[in-house]
Amino acid sequence: MRPRVLVAEPIAEAGVELLREHFDVDVEPKGDLAKAIADYDGIVVRSATKLTAELIDRADRLKVIGRAGVGVDNVDVAAATRRGIVVANTPDSTVVSAAEQTIGLLVALARNIPQAHAALKEGSWERSRWSGIELAGKTLAVLGFGRIGQQVARRALGLGMRVVGYDPFVGEDRFRETGVERATELTDALAAGDFVTLHRPLTDETTGIIGREAIASMRDGARLVNAARGALVDEEALVAAIRSGKLAGAALDVFSAEPYSGPLLELDEVVVTPHLAASTDEAQDRAGVIVAEQVVAALEGGLVTNAVNIPVVDAADLEVLGPFIPLAARLGRLAAELAGGWPKKVAVAAHGPLSEYDTRLLTVAALNGLFQGRVDQAVNYVNAPVIAAERGIEVVEERFRASRDYMNLVEVRADDLAVAGTTIGPEPRLFLARAFGFGIDIELAPNLVFLRYTDMPGVIGRVGTMFGEAGVNIANMAVSRTHEAGKALMAFAIDEPAPPELVERVHAEGFDDARFISLGG
Repeated sequence: MRPRVLVAEPIAEAGVELLREHFDVDVEPKGDLAKAIADYDGIVVRSATKLTAELIDRADRLKVIGRAGVGVDNVDVAAATRRGIVVANTPDSTVVSAAEQTIGLLVALARNIPQAHAALKEGSWERSRWSGIELAGKTLAVLGFGRIGQQVARRALGLGMRVVGYDPFVGEDRFRETGVERATELTDALAAGDFVTLHRPLTDETTGIIGREAIASMRDGARLVNAARGALVDEEALVAAIRSGKLAGAALDVFSAEPYSGPLLELDEVVVTPHLAASTDEAQDRAGVIVAEQVVAALEGGLVTNAVNIPVVDAADLEVLGPFIPLAARLGRLAAELAGGWPKKVAVAAHGPLSEYDTRLLTVAALNGLFQGRVDQAVNYVNAPVIAAERGIEVVEERFRASRDYMNLVEVRADDLAVAGTTIGPEPRLFLARAFGFGIDIELAPNLVFLRYTDMPGVIGRVGTMFGEAGVNIANMAVSRTHEAGKALMAFAIDEPAPPELVERVHAEGFDDARFISLGG
């Protein structure tokens, strides 16, 4: 049966058609979502559908939640992560429209455009009443310097404004590149702005970030713009500040509860729009297509580039990392098989130029491989780190600029057991480069055998004879040793799993160690 996907809220028809090319698709739930959700492998929502932990717990088949929009505050991401469900949004789809809406609100607020428009429509020609101020030469404080904040800053600079930005998670270089002054403290940014615009995500820490204390730090007569999340602002404090004259006005596209019908609508100094930041034809089309692409990737085993509960890396980094992600997964599984029991510590190391990139995905991939077939639940890139934490496994990421023998090397250590590998060729092919302390060079095939023994003549022949008599073909073989007559490692790939009688015979041959490993396809 083809996977089933529920499009719970309207998205662009192009997105629906893309989903229908791959899956069976229902548009809008048939009846109660709490009952229907158990029948779907994927669900697409916008902002109205609330996917709570209770609802997610009912979704026995669900593998991906696609949010057509930027925020995911209507989705219990933690509950989805525990269940191994990918949560993906469309952060780039509304960047331009949200930035343009912010600038529109900024201009409307400075020049009283909506108020003058409404008065004239009612027959009042009131030029002096609605006189405004110029933006050129004024300071705009941008709180939150992510994709939208940066676009707003660029447009404001084009209007001749001085721009000061604050974001504790963005480095100095990003501000410098855009010509924006960086404030190191929130209060410094608030104090600098003739206008303050909000572009922070809604979290426990940012809820009500613009309250009485923050407003007290703002300039007298400053103006506030919010096209991000309504709950970032303490609306009672804002009303009081405008009525007292502390703030000259505000322009708001979002509110703590929507639709909004509170006292802010009574103030002439406040410009309001009904949550229109993402409401352009272009943004809606982009969001629908992008979320559909994310759902297809999640359900067909691809990399979900906009997942909020999987490490997201830059596209340029991903181009380099791509071939090493399946390598890390294969090495993680091999390390688990060779180590036997559960490790207390797992380390994933990148050696060579690879170490200069964002390697978090390699770590997640290695954990995903390590847990495959070893826990009583489905494992994927989403919940593998959660499983590691629940089992008390310490996870460490390491980077080394130097790499012996190979340009790039990925190493996975499960306690004291270390394996390492690299990629070869344009395909690329995944090769084991080190195991049990031996340098080795063999492709990581689905079925591998590792034999450790004292180096002596005739061992390779004995092994070949045993496998030949059992009708098991050896596809590739590599041998490594410490020194002549020292300890040796033989690693070879076989075309199919060894039958039990062959495994028993090999174990009876007196090798120091014999391992038959299945890595899957």
